[in-house]
Amino acid sequence: MSNNDTKFLWNCWYAAGWEHEVAEAEKLERTFLGKPVVIFKGESGRYIALDNRCCHRGAPLGMGRIEGDCIRCMYHGLKFDPQGICVEIPGQDKIPASHKVRSYPIEERGNLLWIWMGDPALANTDDIIDYAPLSDPEWQGLPKQCYLHYDCNWMLIIDNLADFSHLAFVHTNTLGGSEAYAVETKQEIERLERGFQFERWHRESAPAPYHLKVNPDESPTVDRRNYVQMFVPGVFLMETAFGPVGWDQSADHSAVKQYRNCQYMTPETENTAHFFWDYLRNYRQDEEAVSISLRDSLLEGFWEDKVIIEAQQKLLELEDPFQPRGIAADSALAHFRKVWDELLEDQRVNHPPKQIEVTRSIL
Repeated sequence: MSNNDTKFLWNCWYAAGWEHEVAEAEKLERTFLGKPVVIFKGESGRYIALDNRCCHRGAPLGMGRIEGDCIRCMYHGLKFDPQGICVEIPGQDKIPASHKVRSYPIEERGNLLWIWMGDPALANTDDIIDYAPLSDPEWQGLPKQCYLHYDCNWMLIIDNLADFSHLAFVHTNTLGGSEAYAVETKQEIERLERGFQFERWHRESAPAPYHLKVNPDESPTVDRRNYVQMFVPGVFLMETAFGPVGWDQSADHSAVKQYRNCQYMTPETENTAHFFWDYLRNYRQDEEAVSISLRDSLLEGFWEDKVIIEAQQKLLELEDPFQPRGIAADSALAHFRKVWDELLEDQRVNHPPKQIEVTRSIL
């Protein structure tokens, strides 16, 4: 068991990729929680996820050939079925039972693929956080769901999303607004068993720059509402609405423009992460220019986050010890990390990752 095995939560569903990514790549090669995986769609239409290393010499199956619902390693020709069992070795009739690669449970919800990296016997598809707007025709998403790669620990991205006061400083000209957003706007945290949620209003404020770009006739002063949910292992869901000054949740929403935002953080390694996202709206759904503008604006904002978080990661990797000092705005991220640590401890005691004994190493 590697040291990294104790840092990851194994028995939960992680976002693995968008359906279009598999279609475009044919065989999508990604690393999750330090494990190399290849994902492909078999001829039957089912998604299959296998250890990306052929059990023979460790060559990448992602360079292999799909044959029906199987994949053939193009180094020495071993063929593996969807369960990862070797079913053919060219020039060899008898196939040892040990000749197999690991197969991972994988499911699709709303064009998003979810993978289970832990004990397959514990995988319950009811635990997948299926975000309804991704499958709801009333909500128009971006031209194509998006992906970013971060050179940082995934928890730093979660920290960033847990406290919206950073919008006033990191995203002043893109997603946020004036610095008053950090000072005047409060968020009351509701602590959940596996995450948190909060509602945050910004009354009588200027519209966010990204919203104003696609709604140039918007009133110069609006009431803005964000309702955020964050769940283990790294699922961020948000409702955003801009409406006339004085509107509230119980009132008529005909004059309110609404968005739905989903973001998913999945560890690649201890110090790198996958980031998947989509941004949906319920107005002017047939206008592609609106979708493109929102995508570009959100991407600009996420790059602002990415730059500062990756710089933070580099400083935290230095050997010089760093002791963080908390502030009041840390309540959500502090709770999430507490939940994470408790789940890690439960895993250590009740579901420790299995150790793999390597008796003959190639390298």
